[in-house]
Amino acid sequence: MELLGFEKVSLDGGFWKKRYEINKNATLPAVYERFDESGRIGAFRCLYKEGDENPPHYYWDSDVAKWMEAAAYTLKKEPSPELEEKIDDIVAQIEKNASEDGYFNSYFLTVEPTKRFTDRHKHELYCAGHLMEAAVAYNEATGKDVFLKAMEKYADLIEKVFVKEQSAAFVTPGHEEIELALVKMYKATGKKKYLDLSKFFIDKRGCSEKEKATNGEDIQSSVPVRKQKEAVGHAVRATYLYSAMADLALLTDDKELKEVCFDLFYDIANKKIFVTGGIGSNSRGEAFAPAYYLPNINAYSETCAAIGLVFFAERMQRLKTDSKFADLVERVICNGGLSGVSLDGESFFYENPLAIEPRLGKLNNMHRPIAQRVKIFSCSCCPPNVARFFASIGNLAYGEENGVIYIRQFFDSTLKTEINGEQITLTQRTDFPLSGAIKLEADRDCRIAVRIPGWTSEYQSEKSGDGYMYLDLKKDSPIELDLKPEFYFVNSDPRVTENLGKAALMRGPVVYCLEGIDNGGDLDGVLVDTASPVKTSSLTVSLPAAVCEGERVLPGKDLYERLDQKKTKKAKLTFIPYHAFANRGETAMRVWVDTVR
Repeated sequence: MELLGFEKVSLDGGFWKKRYEINKNATLPAVYERFDESGRIGAFRCLYKEGDENPPHYYWDSDVAKWMEAAAYTLKKEPSPELEEKIDDIVAQIEKNASEDGYFNSYFLTVEPTKRFTDRHKHELYCAGHLMEAAVAYNEATGKDVFLKAMEKYADLIEKVFVKEQSAAFVTPGHEEIELALVKMYKATGKKKYLDLSKFFIDKRGCSEKEKATNGEDIQSSVPVRKQKEAVGHAVRATYLYSAMADLALLTDDKELKEVCFDLFYDIANKKIFVTGGIGSNSRGEAFAPAYYLPNINAYSETCAAIGLVFFAERMQRLKTDSKFADLVERVICNGGLSGVSLDGESFFYENPLAIEPRLGKLNNMHRPIAQRVKIFSCSCCPPNVARFFASIGNLAYGEENGVIYIRQFFDSTLKTEINGEQITLTQRTDFPLSGAIKLEADRDCRIAVRIPGWTSEYQSEKSGDGYMYLDLKKDSPIELDLKPEFYFVNSDPRVTENLGKAALMRGPVVYCLEGIDNGGDLDGVLVDTASPVKTSSLTVSLPAAVCEGERVLPGKDLYERLDQKKTKKAKLTFIPYHAFANRGETAMRVWVDTVR
């Protein structure tokens, strides 16, 4: 299936249009301001001298590059001289300060100028990849090619050092990313050498005995990629690598690599994903844990990992038409991806836990995610990643295959594209996820395929084996559907032992949670009655809240008491959408709630 990119899609209203506007008007400027204040923008001037305060960090270039990419996507949709000037200023510094051979990295040019390509773990190729992605995006948005040409020169240097001379102290990057960026460079320039360089880094990964022995599994280097059947190690690095593998498999029709991608995807989707769509449950190494280890209060679930999973799942849709990939994308964007940014768009979570218990605090240096979003982190990869993700979220809405238009996500939007040599305008009117009503219209006859999500009971008998319902949309004859998202409870596979006896509330793809602020200040002893009806509340936190019946176990006289002496009282429980938690002050939170037995 071919992606119909965000440049062909306008978000016209509803939930996702609002999130796009918040991203454009709040997130994008807020991230730039924090990066300017912290010295990240200034680092591109390469003025640092030994002994100066606030030296550049070796990953700062990637932070700024992601912001540039986000700004470029925004410019693609709406011209902004102010935004364009900010990017041009940074590009001018890159052009001015790059070495004669094309090398640019603000850290290595100033802090360790004699150590280029000597330390696999200092993110040189990761930073280069993000700069390349930004350069491609900016060229596509404005037609200006100065940035792109600078990155071509840099990519040519990397090819020379790593492939022709093999003079670097390592073979493949410690933090994957350049692999997928080089695919974008190939598509933007038509120069196959960039695709070949991406293939080089992918094929060489896991083949060096030295790299295998140095945190190999943590960074997907313990075995060659074609022998990797299980998602392991750092979750962000993994999904960036897997995304590039899927790109390469598609472009080269590499059937073996395709099968590896499917194995890795289903290992994640069936064994290693939180109900919120988050991945990477181990705080050590921000990594995948063994199958079914999905803790709640200690969940890591990095925002960047959720975004990386969307990148991977979106590419998998190109390898095979199957609604399961879009279902997973929907789970992430409605929950664990969206929770990474505050409702006002200016503060962020690096980690996205499934439970918060403020009274526990820090115990014996035990890892605990923060309970309130912040405006910037020392390692601030997530804020600009959020910005570029929501600036281009229209990428997820539509696809095309054999003349059929696929409605993959439910955004109030207009698609303008060419099908079989003819221009077509298709509109989708919906306030999803507030409701499941969808109205589709087109200005000429066309064949469409509408994803029927796994969470709805509607149209299940009418969908095909790939999870889509195929329809003929006639000019001036709209099609109206209603997916009817309803409240329902889910439980976990019993191997997720922390969730035994617990349930989570959902409505359509939206996961709900309890917060102490709505439920008496704390959540100790709360039990939910999953047999009671769930009703929409008058409270709205991003989306309407929900209420249902439950109980609260009352404290006894002793620390331990006989079970037959347990006392409870009735309680009305208020749930809010998970993505909206921690926006009203620090309070307890739970996704998985013990059930009344």
